[in-house]
Amino acid sequence: MGDSTSPSDGPAEPRRKSKKPKYSRFTQQELPACKPLLTPMIVITTFALIGIIFIPIGLASLSASEQVVEIVYQYDADCNPEQSQNDKVAFIQSSVTNKTCIRTLNVPRHMDGPVHIYYELDNFYQNHRRYVKSRSDKQLRSKASEKVTTNCAPEATTSDGSVIVPCGLIAWSLFNDTYSFAIDSKTIEVNKKNIAWESDKEHKFGNDVYPKNFQMGGLIGGAKLNASIPLSEQEDLIVWMRTAALPKFRKLYGRIEMDLDANEQIVVTIQNNYNTYSFEGKKKLVLSTTSWIGGKNDFLGTAYLTVGSLCLFLAMAFIVLYLLKPRTLGDPSYLSWNRNPDGHY
Repeated sequence: MGDSTSPSDGPAEPRRKSKKPKYSRFTQQELPACKPLLTPMIVITTFALIGIIFIPIGLASLSASEQVVEIVYQYDADCNPEQSQNDKVAFIQSSVTNKTCIRTLNVPRHMDGPVHIYYELDNFYQNHRRYVKSRSDKQLRSKASEKVTTNCAPEATTSDGSVIVPCGLIAWSLFNDTYSFAIDSKTIEVNKKNIAWESDKEHKFGNDVYPKNFQMGGLIGGAKLNASIPLSEQEDLIVWMRTAALPKFRKLYGRIEMDLDANEQIVVTIQNNYNTYSFEGKKKLVLSTTSWIGGKNDFLGTAYLTVGSLCLFLAMAFIVLYLLKPRTLGDPSYLSWNRNPDGHY
């Protein structure tokens, strides 16, 4: 028997490729889903529960924030001599002027140790795109990547082409004001250990990477680094390299591991080295205790109270509206997903 296909039929047409996806209940959004009916009682109960939960949390947060004791001292203007008021930039850039500033701070209330020491900068945009990119994470992690200086210019190499470690503008502008404290002529020890994140020390900064050619150019940006200590142990640098999102920020400088009594006089010796005058920035020294919510933060408690109070108000308003003008609910059996649970019409 011969082939039943007639020669006149010609060659078979190729099957067209289709972009239509295979059918599945997931892609067609036919999986079982929770479709609650927003009846008046459900809406009122939901708003009331949110209010009942949020208001106590807000009150507890505000109470914890109120227990935090802070001493905030802005010293950028006070630590500038009168004869240098007309040219603050020249004063701060001079290498021969004495920048030591001694001030006395009063402890307003008893401060339980440890007392955290912060420096606060204002009008400093660490979130600027060019500034944030000016670093080499590979170089910071491993000595083998020492020459990887992508995006680090103009602080990538020295004038003779030698590699700068750590490179980039972030490291170059490292904060270099220093603080020392004393009470009744007795020096208070400042603990500068464990001020950086453990994850940063272990994973972002290598223990075999040492500073090299750092701050060796004609213009010094900030603090210098000890070339004999690996970057993983230079915690001031690690704290500074975690850039802030807002132009006003605080960074941890150290801790005082002792209690401070009310009305004690703390003598602070400040080395006013960091140049914030060229961009009209502000510098503050902050001594602060902590609570279970961290430092002083009234915003969190205020936000909880505001949302909770608004939800309670809406719950009461809906109750009054429901009592004065009740509406007859429709029959839920007429809803499409009740008539056909699979969602097909």
